[in-house]
Amino acid sequence: MAAGNAKPFGGTIGKTVAGSKPWWPQAAKPPQGAPNILVVLFDDVGFSDFGCYGSAIRTPTIDKLAAEGLRYSGFHTTAMCSTTRAALLTGRNHHSVGVGCLANFDSGYPGYRGKIAREAGTLAEMLRPHGYRNYMVGKWHVTPLTESGATGPFDGWPLGRGFDRFYGFLDAETDQFAPELVSDNTHIDPPGIYADGYHLTPDLIDQSIRFIADHTADRPDVPWLTWVALGACHAPHQAPIDIIKSYDPMFAHGWDVEREQRIARQKAMGIVPQETRLPARNDGVKAWDEHSADEKRVFTRLQAAFAGMLDHADQHLTRLIDFLDKAGIRDNTLILVLSDNGASQEGGPWGFVNAMGPYNFRPEPMAEKLRRIDDIGGPHSHSNFPHGWAMASNTPLRRYKQNTHGGGIRDPFILTWPKKIAAQGEVRHQFVHACDLTPTLLDLIGIKPPSEIGGVPQLPLEGESFVRSIADASAPSKSSPQYFEMFGHRGLWHDGWKAVSFHPSGTPFENDKWELFHLAQDFAETDDLAAEHPERLDAMIKLWWSEAEKHNVLPLDDRFGPRFAENAARFHGARNKFTFHAGMGHVPTDVAPDVRSRSYTIEAHVEIGDEGAEGVLIAHGDATSGYSLYIRDGRLVHDLNIGGGHEIVTSDRKVPSGAHRLGVHVERLVRKEPPAKGSRTGVTAYTLLIDGEAAGSIQTQLAFNNFISWSGLDIGRDRSSPVSHYEAPFEFTGQLLKVTVDMHADQKLDGDGVAAAEMARQ
Repeated sequence: MAAGNAKPFGGTIGKTVAGSKPWWPQAAKPPQGAPNILVVLFDDVGFSDFGCYGSAIRTPTIDKLAAEGLRYSGFHTTAMCSTTRAALLTGRNHHSVGVGCLANFDSGYPGYRGKIAREAGTLAEMLRPHGYRNYMVGKWHVTPLTESGATGPFDGWPLGRGFDRFYGFLDAETDQFAPELVSDNTHIDPPGIYADGYHLTPDLIDQSIRFIADHTADRPDVPWLTWVALGACHAPHQAPIDIIKSYDPMFAHGWDVEREQRIARQKAMGIVPQETRLPARNDGVKAWDEHSADEKRVFTRLQAAFAGMLDHADQHLTRLIDFLDKAGIRDNTLILVLSDNGASQEGGPWGFVNAMGPYNFRPEPMAEKLRRIDDIGGPHSHSNFPHGWAMASNTPLRRYKQNTHGGGIRDPFILTWPKKIAAQGEVRHQFVHACDLTPTLLDLIGIKPPSEIGGVPQLPLEGESFVRSIADASAPSKSSPQYFEMFGHRGLWHDGWKAVSFHPSGTPFENDKWELFHLAQDFAETDDLAAEHPERLDAMIKLWWSEAEKHNVLPLDDRFGPRFAENAARFHGARNKFTFHAGMGHVPTDVAPDVRSRSYTIEAHVEIGDEGAEGVLIAHGDATSGYSLYIRDGRLVHDLNIGGGHEIVTSDRKVPSGAHRLGVHVERLVRKEPPAKGSRTGVTAYTLLIDGEAAGSIQTQLAFNNFISWSGLDIGRDRSSPVSHYEAPFEFTGQLLKVTVDMHADQKLDGDGVAAAEMARQ
């Protein structure tokens, strides 16, 4: 039933009486008693990772919420973060609202603009006319990252889409110890540093409590929506080291034993049917016992970092839930806890201690991983676990995030509302999709979606309210079919059946093999019935194409590399010079100078007194990757940081007092023969300049081939996670007038390499 048609339940949900009236009448504003709404959205957490879904990871707060409310075993997402968030926020399919893939690029087609269309109002925009105040905390990632700079435009930022306050980050990921932070519409410094015990998760929970506490003090009669989108458990997996190490013994048995243990718990909990079979390992994943002792040790610690990050998040979620109790508002707060897609495959078969190096051709062999094992989860790591542990996270489902098999799109979902939901600890098995969330919330509140917002006529909601399933475990699943598509992977659910195809990138779509599963009898998608029911499969494939045309999925486009390369070229265009003046703020990486795979010159115009000066002139990145130009001990220094490895050149003379131009010229030296695919692009020379004269140089095969850093750029300082060997922020003590970056026209991006790096970011 579409949103707006279902009536709110009378009395207590789960104890309804036929023909009962809504528990409050529909009105322009909800009367006193309208629920507060708390959405806690985790990132890249697999189907089985919460304790109440089968894991041994410590999540007591989440488990308690599940015991007081409902768990859904059939909640589905879109396989990626931007897309799921668009569907959750709007109550429509992600292609329909223009976010068919990622917020990182705009392909020009209606379904792939990377930004939520104005015709698709968000939940916050729908609630605002009914008296709600709306607060957004954490990850946004539904704004094109090329619009994330100081000039916006801000119409796609949270405050431009119905939220009254925002504290969080706009990108797909951020360093948990030195995050890229935005307060409302302004980039800000993190309020602490790693050395002082700072971590983003407790900061986000602190801000959530503050928003709600301020609201309660000022307008206790007005309901609120607080959307808390944590960075956990997206890479980099970072948490306090004592929590991480506590998980080493738990996971030493490996992913094969872990999967068996999790499915056994899931059966005991009633999350999956007793007859569910564990599918074979995903393609390319070896048996745990086939790995060496060193590999097992590294893999175990990488999984421990993931588990520690989730445990740490649950510990701080406890503070938020306790606050609701102490404030006396928990009883009438509708709390939802969910994940945006399945566990990530971006760690590859071996995982990473610092993924920033390999994506710029600085390898990370197992010996180096082992040497750096105690860096995992700390400020000098950008870690992600290997495929085997991602597979275990998604138990008992196949494949991963990005894919339209169960491992990519079936996720945990918990719902509790003490005042109205009587069911406690029950499991619901209805099929539910991310686009169904907003229609359900509107039905629970008792309001209809608006026909226009801000004078813009609105698209109809495409999701269906699942409010009946909250009250009735035997209620049917949604009546309409639900399509899936991501990077050419496709799927369709309808009436308990699912057709799905895995698409190898770069191959003809007509060559894709479609599988057919009866999910009502085959939870884990292990029995392909395509040969037994060819007519049904053919009908579902035709229905997929019909749904795809209806929802702006077409044209199908699996071009990872060209999408990213074209977007970068379109945004920067012919611009080849940037000027940064003293006094400016932080520059996000996607709007900073694109110095990848090209020659360029940086010059800082400074004035130095007789007493000398030191500090950073310009820095882009963080401790895991980036570049920095600075003065120390009177000499000019440039540090090329690739994956935590430092290529440093120091000037052959000291910088004298007075007015000077201090810089570095980076020259890509042309090779006579093109490099082999996937190899380094050749030698690059880094020459320091003092007033235009060479002052020292080095040559190295390392360079920014595919990316610089996911952390942004600053002048006159290095914000918090230092690129080079100094203590942040290492502010420049002389007078910095401006910094110029002149880029040559010799850029040659490897689309596939850029895409690989970008996908690790998502």
